[in-house]
Amino acid sequence: MKRKFLKLNQKGQGMLEYIILTGLIGIFCLTAFKTLGKSLKTRIDNINKAVTREIKIR
Repeated sequence: MKRKFLKLNQKGQGMLEYIILTGLIGIFCLTAFKTLGKSLKTRIDNINKAVTREIKIR
């Protein structure tokens, strides 16, 4: 009986490690996406301003 109990604990530990790793990867991806989004928005705004200055629409 003790051997069966030890095997179940190892499966639980593996699942917990998987959940923690997946959570950390998710947090990293959200942070990277947010940072990249801000940078991309700034570049697009700068391009838009430059195009608007150069091309005068009547």
